[in-house]
Amino acid sequence: MKIAKNTVVTVNYKLSDAQDNLIEDGRQPMVYLHGGYENTLPKIEEELDGKEVGYSSIIQIEPEDAFGDYDAALVKVEARNRLPEPLEVGMQFEGMPDGDSDDEAMIFTVTDIADDKVVLDGNHPLAGMALRFSLNVADVREATDEEIAHGHVHGAHGHHHGDEDDEGEDGDHVAIHPIH
Repeated sequence: MKIAKNTVVTVNYKLSDAQDNLIEDGRQPMVYLHGGYENTLPKIEEELDGKEVGYSSIIQIEPEDAFGDYDAALVKVEARNRLPEPLEVGMQFEGMPDGDSDDEAMIFTVTDIADDKVVLDGNHPLAGMALRFSLNVADVREATDEEIAHGHVHGAHGHHHGDEDDEGEDGDHVAIHPIH
């Protein structure tokens, strides 16, 4: 079966930066609903469209087609007493950029703690990086009507809706996960 709109694609992958430094080893396959549902990067869908099980490729995706350029304006320095304790580098908080309640909430990551100040970065951890994906298509199947209606994969490595047989395993609702 060829990869096309409304197929569920299982891809084994490795993610590296442009210098081939490993970022994510893809121990769990990426499983996504193909066809513009924003379950993976559009350039990955473009590369895999029309391909079949066994197809392998290495693609490089530039920042503008991945997580955008790094935006220094999204780095904030806050007073430490404004954040909960205990506080550690790598912790993440949801907040509003510049306190503007008209904007969408963003995730800020603590990148540095010094005395009474904390550096919070609202950029995606992979922003500004060219990413190299090693891809190997492991499975392709027709999506169910329910998956199409919900816009994502259900079942193993997919999104769960509290089914009784759900054993608490977190699903891969989106293909790319922030690095913590």
